Amino acid sequence: MIKKIEPLKNPRFIEPVCIYYERDGKELRWEAVKAHDSVAILLYHPKKRSFVLVKQFRPALYMQQGLEFSYELCAGIVDKDKSLEEIAKEEVIEETGFVAKNLQKITSFYTSVGFAGSRQTLYYAEVEERISEGGGIEDERIEVVFLPIEEMEAFIYDESKPKTPGLLFAFCWWKERFSRA
Repeated sequence: MIKKIEPLKNPRFIEPVCIYYERDGKELRWEAVKAHDSVAILLYHPKKRSFVLVKQFRPALYMQQGLEFSYELCAGIVDKDKSLEEIAKEEVIEETGFVAKNLQKITSFYTSVGFAGSRQTLYYAEVEERISEGGGIEDERIEVVFLPIEEMEAFIYDESKPKTPGLLFAFCWWKERFSRA
């Protein structure tokens, strides 16, 4: 499926850099990427008793691991002059077609700390009203996936389904708050 890999020229979303620094009197260097921060949203559909995930082709995952699709939270980069909450709500509509209700911040954390160090802000929202099919914008090809609550634990440990650490953390957060009820 991949036809070629070449050095990046005129990047749109990242900037490869070399960092020169000093530690303990020694000159060091590190390759890194300047990248946008992001938002991610754990979506829950109460009537279906299911999480709403996105399944998306990720070229880097395919290049590195030979795996075409990743199961992820609805997410997007922070590249607009809008609040994080506004960007999160827009991403929910773009990717899933649902309208986020009761959006609440869970926490923020840092991703890809070895080469990018971007900050991701994690939210939780419920969804019911669907105003479009979703699927993303431009060349994104996003499939909306419903994961019943009862299948969450098996899904977490199913290594045949590539998933992000943010998704795993969000499920742990959910279990801590809601599975006791």
